[in-house]
Amino acid sequence: MKKLLIATHNKHKLQEFRLVLEPLGIQIVGSDEMNIPDCDETGTTFQENSFQKALWGMEHCQLPTIADDSGLCIHALNDEPGLFSARFAKENGGYPNTFKVLFEKLKNQKDWTAHFTCCLCLVIPKKEPQFFVGNVSGHLTTKPDSSLSDFGYDPIFVPDGFDKPFGALPADTKKNLSHRGRALELLIAYLKDNPLE
Repeated sequence: MKKLLIATHNKHKLQEFRLVLEPLGIQIVGSDEMNIPDCDETGTTFQENSFQKALWGMEHCQLPTIADDSGLCIHALNDEPGLFSARFAKENGGYPNTFKVLFEKLKNQKDWTAHFTCCLCLVIPKKEPQFFVGNVSGHLTTKPDSSLSDFGYDPIFVPDGFDKPFGALPADTKKNLSHRGRALELLIAYLKDNPLE
């Protein structure tokens, strides 16, 4: 079984990759298992950051490596927090306080539309990097459900075609609809045509 590093210390994310990639005959390992430290993210785009993290992981263990970079882009705020979504939340005391900060920024705005973006980068030794991008459009809810303790910005993002935020949708619905889910679909299609050697 071919090994593939997922360059993350996030166990939830690692499990998500395992569920979709191990049926392809790929053994998934994470950064913790390989003792790989975090990579400094200095890129100015999701693509640059995902590539930096994937290359960092591959150079540490010489395994094919996947890394992702994702974020929430709010249109009225010039697509912020975007690339800095995780950092923005940390700087504002985590969730749900981050939501209050965003709502204050948006209080005089009529446009509450937004989108999530996920860019996956696959780096294989001696090969060109491959990128897989997934997006999902929607809007922010003005009344987040405080009972939702789902991941990140999910309690306040309502995808187009739904009347509930990501955090209130069934897991299977969210998995198929999400930005990461869409990027993973593209990755899976690529790996079926280009198996890891």
